[in-house]
Amino acid sequence: MESYLAELNDAQRAPVLQKDGAMIVIAGAGSGKTRVLTYRIAYLMSKGVDPFNILSLTFTNKAAREMKKRISQIVGSSEAKNLWMGTFHSIFAKMLRVEADKLGYPSNFTIYDTQDSQRLISAIIKEMGLDKDIYKYKQVYSRISSYKNSLITVKAYFQNPELREADAMAKKPRLGDIYKNYVERCFKAGAMDFDDLLLKTNELLNRFPEVLQKYQNRFRYILVDEYQDTNHSQYLIVKALSDKFQNICVVGDDAQSIYAFRGANINNILNFQKDYDNVQMYRLEQNYRSTKNIVNAANSIIEKNKTKLDKVVWTANDDGPKIVVNRLLTDGDEGRYVASSIFENKMQKQMNNGDFAILYRTNAQSRAMEDALRKREIPYRIYGGLSFYQRKEIKDVLSYLRLLVNPNDEEALKRIINFPARGIGSTTIDKLTIAANLYSKSVFEIIENLDHLDLKINSGTRNKLTNFVNMIKSFKILTENADAFVVADTVAKKTGLVQELKKDGTPEGIAKIENIEELLNGIKDFVEGQEELADASGSLAEFLEDVALATDMDKETNEDHVALMTIHLAKGLEFPYVYIVGMEEDLFPSGMSMSTRSELEEERRLFYVALTRAEKQAYLTYTQSRYRWGKLVDAEPSRFIEEIDEVYMNYMIPQEDYKYKPLMDLDIFGDVDKSKFRQSKPKSGTPPPAHKPNEEQLRKLRKLRPTTTDYPTASIKDTVKLEAGNEVEHIRFGKGKVLNIDGVGQDKKAEINFENGGVKKLLLRFAKLKLLS
Repeated sequence: MESYLAELNDAQRAPVLQKDGAMIVIAGAGSGKTRVLTYRIAYLMSKGVDPFNILSLTFTNKAAREMKKRISQIVGSSEAKNLWMGTFHSIFAKMLRVEADKLGYPSNFTIYDTQDSQRLISAIIKEMGLDKDIYKYKQVYSRISSYKNSLITVKAYFQNPELREADAMAKKPRLGDIYKNYVERCFKAGAMDFDDLLLKTNELLNRFPEVLQKYQNRFRYILVDEYQDTNHSQYLIVKALSDKFQNICVVGDDAQSIYAFRGANINNILNFQKDYDNVQMYRLEQNYRSTKNIVNAANSIIEKNKTKLDKVVWTANDDGPKIVVNRLLTDGDEGRYVASSIFENKMQKQMNNGDFAILYRTNAQSRAMEDALRKREIPYRIYGGLSFYQRKEIKDVLSYLRLLVNPNDEEALKRIINFPARGIGSTTIDKLTIAANLYSKSVFEIIENLDHLDLKINSGTRNKLTNFVNMIKSFKILTENADAFVVADTVAKKTGLVQELKKDGTPEGIAKIENIEELLNGIKDFVEGQEELADASGSLAEFLEDVALATDMDKETNEDHVALMTIHLAKGLEFPYVYIVGMEEDLFPSGMSMSTRSELEEERRLFYVALTRAEKQAYLTYTQSRYRWGKLVDAEPSRFIEEIDEVYMNYMIPQEDYKYKPLMDLDIFGDVDKSKFRQSKPKSGTPPPAHKPNEEQLRKLRKLRPTTTDYPTASIKDTVKLEAGNEVEHIRFGKGKVLNIDGVGQDKKAEINFENGGVKKLLLRFAKLKLLS
């Protein structure tokens, strides 16, 4: 037996050793599915399968890199380089570049990101004279995206009266015209958006049988990771490519299907056995990641779903601590509790910041967590925020580079034609755009042929436009022989971009220059990395494609920080300690995802994913009230907390027995046992008296809730000795120095300079202060 096969358990080894035929591997959380995929590819190669005949599709570039690295260690890096392995979008972009001419695109087509697409749609809405409050560009973009992922082309849209009627009912009767205009403008600009990479691949494989046959013969063995997350468009491509030889292996977990909102279809995995002949099913049920308490708690949650495949996830790991559940007063208290708990765990167990993750349902919840972590001086990183490549100064440099590769890229040109300022105003750009539409040319081509066109543009502006085109052409000549770094470095300096930012002189301006420097460092690193690859040149086109297909989770970082992210982004990751915050009805499960059973089951799968990210300890927190849309609203615990078997839970706050409070006088009905009803509402913040905590619970409560023990509200008696010069600590603002005391009695105030909060004036009878010196 090969040495690497000895590392697998029996359940993992079985799918690895099946060479031919269709197979599905149902892999529970933490069961080693990546190892199975990796070793299966290595095994196929050891049995004589040419790596050029293997296609492996993943959902992140990071996963593809890790798999390729592992395979290299087993079979050697030279052979591993020949594998077609990567994300759906990167593999199909590669395929489309080879076959682009068949669809009328240049091989160096631009890939528009979401921001580019939305800017173009916004411009089209404006040009068509439509009401931007009715035709909101983000909503229109989302609608067009869903059309493409459902394979509804412009032609199919206009042939479907139900779709047109639905848009008319939504007061958007011109949506089809916007869609048509958008597709035409992208084509003219030699650009595809993310959804086109799937749509156009489907078009290519269906319209050109010879192309389909070419890739069917090429990819005789196909492996797909996270199959439950595939949408209809991805499903059809995989089905077409694998149809001839049917050597397809899909790996996934129906319990982790959480992307329905972006088109993922759980039926792809549920119905896999109906799509292929003689399908072998394997189950990976042993969880190597988490403790028994976490695994069993997650099982007790997901069994509530009706739509699922049968499997029983188990683990041989230790029981581990129970899942901690804590109720806090507000989201501010929740943030402080989480930060304090992380701080204490770090101190007591010598943990790193990177061992902790805070997961939430919506991005807006990160603010309270950030505030609390900053006060505790705990480093953190938010994933899924503004990506490095979306920053303005980075987009500006990238737009110049995009224009060198594809001069017809209209969005790139509009962005930088007058940045830095060249005296080419918006009126001129509007004239050029109208002419481009009229003559069915790109804006760049219009500028190139200004002398032959009757456009009302004065001679001064014509000279500026000509100078701009000549500058771009001179850079383009450089790309023929120079690598991406040399080109980008020249562009950053000679366009005046860096000089423009140097004029700023503010800390923000300096930070922007540092970002451009970091971009150049990244390009240099990319070029050096490409030197190791057999079929790469380190060209500008290669770099731009790599950037266009990068995701926030793909970036490597060596910094030690607490990870903050939405649960959707956490999929595929694992951390020793996980805090799932905001466990409240209408927040998680989301109030917008509870109208049907399928939506609620998706929310439950999302919670299952969150819980199974934890290796050693999971914390669930919820609040009694939370700010939503600027208003403080009462909150109630999520139903998901109640759905977990209590034997796996440790409630820091005793559970409250629900009692109905009658709205009328009970005496009118005769004798009634009033003890069965709630007589009055407990005071805010005090635990309900139904279950009096024992001494051990109280001790834990004090330890984990510094908000109620370490920081008592100062009384007049406590603060009577407070004077200027005293060192104090405040729960929200951290440490500070008293500058001044004024007022008497109930109105006594202290002016304090806090390290984190600046100078604050606090009314001492309410101030939560601790006297340090």
